[in-house]
Amino acid sequence: MDQVAVVTGAGRGIGKMVALRLVREGAKVVVVSRTEANSQSAVDEINAERPGSAVAYAVDVAAGEAVANLCSTIVKTFGKVSVLINNAGITRDRLSMRMSEEEWDVVIDTNLKGAFHFIQNLQRPMMKQSYGRIVNISSVSGLIGQAGQVNYSASKAGLIGLTKALAREVAGRNVTVNAIAPGFIITDMTDQLPENLKSHIKGLIPLSCFGEPEDIAAAVAFIASPEAKYITGQVLAVDGGMGM
Repeated sequence: MDQVAVVTGAGRGIGKMVALRLVREGAKVVVVSRTEANSQSAVDEINAERPGSAVAYAVDVAAGEAVANLCSTIVKTFGKVSVLINNAGITRDRLSMRMSEEEWDVVIDTNLKGAFHFIQNLQRPMMKQSYGRIVNISSVSGLIGQAGQVNYSASKAGLIGLTKALAREVAGRNVTVNAIAPGFIITDMTDQLPENLKSHIKGLIPLSCFGEPEDIAAAVAFIASPEAKYITGQVLAVDGGMGM
């Protein structure tokens, strides 16, 4: 895979594992996180395995001008961007009747608008080179909804609509756009859940277990590869059957 891949939200968890998997597939990876410390930590870990394969940048994906400047720098530095993985996301869980406008806005701005910012700035070079893979990381919450997550579920459902509409816009230039919808994945966040809640959630999953970041990374690696050239506008649920 002689490609340059940009992965947002890659400072830890799923994003970091996706970045590492793409490096293992032969890509040069641009690790993007909100903080320089997280980005550099992930890059140090990746480069310890594959020296010189990853570089670190920090940006708030919700800040349009900052993202535009970063994308310009990336294209000038590497000459191209072959793959964009929109993984950056946050939660501000609360029942809807108690949710503040700020809690709504910050989740939508990060999870949905953030993806739009990177897409808007990187789709043009992809279209000019007549090649690109855009993968938006949605969620099972965007497919079936979760109580206490109206903001998060809306943002992740929005990514699915964005994926399908954009896929139609750029298909003629050999750019594919797909979404992956993870279920409950073992991360720092899920590790903090009470054991009784974990047991309840596992009872809702046909495979009766949580997934691992590697499961998402494997799905991304295929969808982002040249071999997936005839797949676009699709949503791949990697959720143990929870959303079916």
